[in-house]
Amino acid sequence: MSGGGCYRDVAATGLAIRPLSLADLPRVLEIERLAYSHPWSEGVFQDCFKDSYRCWALSEELGLVGYAIVNYLVDEAHLLNLCVAPDKRRLGGGRCLLRHVLARARAEGMVQVLLEVRESNDAAYRLYRQEGFREIGRRKGYYPAASGREDARVMALSLDSCSLPGACPL
Repeated sequence: MSGGGCYRDVAATGLAIRPLSLADLPRVLEIERLAYSHPWSEGVFQDCFKDSYRCWALSEELGLVGYAIVNYLVDEAHLLNLCVAPDKRRLGGGRCLLRHVLARARAEGMVQVLLEVRESNDAAYRLYRQEGFREIGRRKGYYPAASGREDARVMALSLDSCSLPGACPL
């Protein structure tokens, strides 16, 4: 896992990480529609505001630009959705948000983080690999696609054996 410069770099762009709130949902839904061909519904997002979930916002002065949704089950965190608005990508915010998720999961006693990523999403796959995730399997036809279904790569990161950067100041 790479060094802790992530938070300084993101702070320099005016981005910060904070807990996601229900008041953020209109902007979350807007970003979701811009980013995905098959976006989550408002109801799915509302269901994520429960005790076993951690919901994070990536924001700037003008508002929300990204989010992460994580479900905790016993000692495992499942990263369900990490998204940055298309016009705010490649600034390091997604990496910082991911590192924040990992640091908080580890601090809360999680020993592993799992996720699925579309087979066609090379940018996300590269990010996860760079941050120490390894591919552990495939889920056939997991995602809806324009012409049928698309496979997911299942990836995992053990939080016991990795060195995580410090927590992002909120």
